[in-house]
Amino acid sequence: MSLADVLEPLQQPLFTLLDTPVGWTEVLGFGSGALCVWLVARQHLANWPIGIANNVFFVLLFTQAGLYADAGLQIVFIVLAAYGWWTWTHGGGPGSAEALPVRRTTRTEWTWLLAAGTVGTLALALLLDRATDSTVPFWDALTTGLSLMATYGQCRKRLESWWLWIAADVVYVPLYAHKGLYLTSLLYVGFMALCVAGLRGWSRDLAAARRPLEAVA
Repeated sequence: MSLADVLEPLQQPLFTLLDTPVGWTEVLGFGSGALCVWLVARQHLANWPIGIANNVFFVLLFTQAGLYADAGLQIVFIVLAAYGWWTWTHGGGPGSAEALPVRRTTRTEWTWLLAAGTVGTLALALLLDRATDSTVPFWDALTTGLSLMATYGQCRKRLESWWLWIAADVVYVPLYAHKGLYLTSLLYVGFMALCVAGLRGWSRDLAAARRPLEAVA
């Protein structure tokens, strides 16, 4: 039995949405993705294994849709999830058993994040345009760049990672609709709402952590 035979049932349509068949892969990606973001907003450690499962489903889905950068991005997400899982439980330092606190992104981090994001987006857009049959090379590359920047911030519990996710979702929604992935497009509308909730929750936690320090000062 080949891998294609194993994956074939996941590609079977379950129902039709706006005259477009929706299969198991997209449905499972929808459910695991929504659960993952909800858990991230609550700083629950289980977001990492759920997120890895979501990445696997989206590798299959995006490859089928010709969104090659987004498909490859899921592999990177799996690696970053392992890193994020460790930093959330060890405080980001060797031998540390404390949970990682929410913090602001530093000016230095912003500088290299923006530089890497810009260069990476342009390089990936050029690669997709010349080496694949992608019909949306720039937008596929842009969402990839924003998502990687946001994931780094999420791994380090940087508050501004939520703004980067919101920016990525603003592009993802019409991009997936354009590709006929209407259920996934709807999922990313929900992601934006969850990102706003996560931003508010992390902001409260950051403010609460600063109050004792301000009182001492």
